[in-house]
Amino acid sequence: MKAALVESVGKVSLTTVPDPAPGPRDVVVEVAACGLCGTDLHIAQGEFAPTLPVVPGHEFAGKVVALGREAVEDSGLREGDRVAVDPSLYCYECRYCRTGHNNLCDRWAAIGVTRAGGAAEYAVAPAANCVPLPEHVRTQDAALIEPLSCAVRGYDVLRSQLGSHVLIYGSGTMGLMMLELAKRTGAASVDVLDLNPERLATARQLGCSAAAAHADELDRPQGWDLVVDATGNAAAIQDGLGRVAKAGTFLQFGVSDYATTATIEPYRIYNQEITITGSMAVLHSYERAAELFAAGVLDPAVLISDRLPLDDYPRALDRFAQGRGRKIVVVP
Repeated sequence: MKAALVESVGKVSLTTVPDPAPGPRDVVVEVAACGLCGTDLHIAQGEFAPTLPVVPGHEFAGKVVALGREAVEDSGLREGDRVAVDPSLYCYECRYCRTGHNNLCDRWAAIGVTRAGGAAEYAVAPAANCVPLPEHVRTQDAALIEPLSCAVRGYDVLRSQLGSHVLIYGSGTMGLMMLELAKRTGAASVDVLDLNPERLATARQLGCSAAAAHADELDRPQGWDLVVDATGNAAAIQDGLGRVAKAGTFLQFGVSDYATTATIEPYRIYNQEITITGSMAVLHSYERAAELFAAGVLDPAVLISDRLPLDDYPRALDRFAQGRGRKIVVVP
């Protein structure tokens, strides 16, 4: 089968690899669409995957075409079922798994990160990681469920209260998803910052309260109750830390390079009771994201800007790295 391959640091190509076979509790999914995100850039830079080469692609959905001998009994799935795939793979044995923090698993792994993923014609996944799609959800759109599940996890960490004023740095896919969830969780206002005018236009289209290139353009001198960085950019993070209102929360949601740093003011954190927290990947949020997606919390026509053939994966990754478009998906 055809697959994208991160061969080595900075080298991404299209190649042919053996067709996958399911393990006893696995299924083989014929991939309908696979999304790209910042994690894929980090993999290409050699940061996330412990070893290369690896077939990337952790945001994908498709059709079940083969099942392991125990998968039917365990999951009830059948050939032909359309599913979205939670890429998370946990050991269920370490202290973090045993205490409910599976996303911090000592042996954390993921489809498309540490083992072959969905940037291919077919991918293997545990049957337990597959969520059936209702009839009205297009399979080609359901690759959005995985990033939405990360955003749902982010709001779990935030513990957002009704009437909060929210500031989001970044109006790429993840920032826009956080915007949509903020609206659903009863925010009094949701302001969005981005240096890209095209992306800010999308935030306005989705109904943000205000959109600007810099927080100084917005009238909230007391700060925001919830500040979310969805960029991973050092300058945005540093600015955002200074925009949190008293008793407010700063959420590091964007994925930064390992070397990114920011400074904090310990006395201000103490004196104003500011919370600084983070949200990593998916935790008990994938099924809820699938339910929200089926209920229409996102508009795929707005979120997905590019649908490119799998053969164009290297170009798609370059386009994403340049900050062009919104969600980019490849279609095998």
